Amino acid sequence: MERLTDKPAARGVLDRYRDRLPVTNETPMLSLGEGGTPLVSSRRLIERIGCKDLYFKLEMCNPTSSFKDRGMVVAVAKAAEADARAVLCASTGNTSASAAAYAARSGLDAFVLVPHGRVAKGKLAQAVAHGARIFAIRGNFDDALAIARRVSEKHPIALVNSVNPHRIEGQKTAAFEIVDDLGDAPDLLFIPVGNAGNITAYWRGFVEYFQAERASQKPRLIGWQAAGAAPIVRGEPLDDPQTVATAIRIGNPASWEAAVAARDESGGEISAVTDEEILAAYRLLAEEEGIFCEPASAACVAGLLKYAARPEALEGPESLRDQTIVCVITGHGLKDPETALAIEAEVPEVDADLAAVESAMGLA
Repeated sequence: MERLTDKPAARGVLDRYRDRLPVTNETPMLSLGEGGTPLVSSRRLIERIGCKDLYFKLEMCNPTSSFKDRGMVVAVAKAAEADARAVLCASTGNTSASAAAYAARSGLDAFVLVPHGRVAKGKLAQAVAHGARIFAIRGNFDDALAIARRVSEKHPIALVNSVNPHRIEGQKTAAFEIVDDLGDAPDLLFIPVGNAGNITAYWRGFVEYFQAERASQKPRLIGWQAAGAAPIVRGEPLDDPQTVATAIRIGNPASWEAAVAARDESGGEISAVTDEEILAAYRLLAEEEGIFCEPASAACVAGLLKYAARPEALEGPESLRDQTIVCVITGHGLKDPETALAIEAEVPEVDADLAAVESAMGLA
């Protein structure tokens, strides 16, 4: 009989991929059940795209509802191993939720710096609930990260942003899972790009599995920034990035160089989509695939729709007809309830009467 602890997600990232992570005998085997997230095949969007196979990697199914948990479990475990007094992060939301949860699990204090007025309430609520000490910085995310770096340099507090190499190590395990589930790497991976740690991590994971002969190929990575927060696309940092996709509202990505290397080495690209395109994809995913994600996650699906509309997408050497594609859904829609509630939806009032309800439903 299979035990609960034998299941991949129940084992956690540190245990499941121990031989591919910086784990020692002194590393606490911390876990909240992260990893083992579903790879769900498309039922309807695939028809619009015209590719062979289309999957969504639902990283929203991690314990704090975002991909951040994969890297955070490694970063916090290593911080505990090093006898850090506390953990600290700058965050647009998801990192703070994850850091606070894993700090609580490990018994460490958590400090969070957020850009004032620029964090979705759903994410801030998580950090509050887990007992983190939160400070709103009068500035943007990049200002908050710069200060967090200086604090960690002066005090025995572990910085757990993606500049921490252990974060990238943990996040690469999502690439392992995709190969494990598909039996090989996909042809294309579409992924949102904000602070750029995730695209960096996925590339590392795919390269490691290819070198270990666990995969016969490496995918092309197609990253997507929001048009109002696209410093990599523009080739210069932005002082005031703006987008509805708060999780990727970053003006100067910490993993910029590594992301560009991942793009170039994979033969991929990093492009931009508008907020209008992001919100259209956000609604499409929810209404046609049953996947309610945060706007940042929808950026890569908006990018896929844009990519598939190119003339060469269905013809020529870059044709999608024979391609297997994976879109990374980085966070849950309940992380950012304001966006969903801002979408107008008619909710008519009906009398508490069977006939009235049948009439309203068009059944009478």
